[in-house]
Amino acid sequence: MNKAKKLILHRFPKFVAGNVLGTLVDTLVLWVFSHLVFHRYVGKVIISPIISFEFAVFTNFLVSYYLTWKDRISHHSGKTFIKHYGAYNASCTAGFLIKMGLLLLIQALTKWDVVICNLLALCVSGAYNFTMNELVIFKKRKVE
Repeated sequence: MNKAKKLILHRFPKFVAGNVLGTLVDTLVLWVFSHLVFHRYVGKVIISPIISFEFAVFTNFLVSYYLTWKDRISHHSGKTFIKHYGAYNASCTAGFLIKMGLLLLIQALTKWDVVICNLLALCVSGAYNFTMNELVIFKKRKVE
């Protein structure tokens, strides 16, 4: 097996673990807001997932920055943290739009609870996020 495949196989379990943590945060925050805070459709199905998304993005980013792709950060500073977080959040926003589209589609077709629909949609958007992290956000840079 070549070095690139080994690194991806080494990184993928960390990515999954970080995303499991992010999914737990996302699900907990979504449940709190969709069941305890908001009582109408827009609050439950639109606003709650947006709030839970931002909590999950920050959680996932911390794991990615300090654990999963730490070897691709030349030095840790406030500037590199903000730079990577901005790109990461933009990428995750695209993933979020994918997730929301799927969440709304699944919910409309099945009438299942929004939390279940969210978990299913997260599986698809997770594959997108790993690819973006590996190839764009934390891509290997040439050392000059």
